[in-house]
Amino acid sequence: MSLDVTLYGPPELHTCRCQVCNDVHKATIRPALFEANITHNLGRMAEAADIYLALWRPEEIGIKQARELIPLLRAGVARMKQNEEAMKKLNAENGWGTYRDFVPWVERYLEACIRFPDAEVEASR
Repeated sequence: MSLDVTLYGPPELHTCRCQVCNDVHKATIRPALFEANITHNLGRMAEAADIYLALWRPEEIGIKQARELIPLLRAGVARMKQNEEAMKKLNAENGWGTYRDFVPWVERYLEACIRFPDAEVEASR
């Protein structure tokens, strides 16, 4: 089991001609600007850093755009770094989900939110 997060750009209208029926079809596509995946085994660590809802359930706390995640993820990364030893105790026993993997993952997500502040946030679990 894992968490997938995606930042989407504004919808774009695409048209194409069907090779079967020769009709022109239109479709609205939401371009993915950033995508990342991480194991659910890090849920306890995210809870301890107070970023579980921001990452796993952003819609439950009213997060719609990447800009809304920025202060939450910044604070979460700071908490994880300030409490490294306590966080490492929350590493998954099976090795799938560690502090060493999680902090850079959250930092990359934060960087994407800064780069694409107007992006629509989606989390799939």
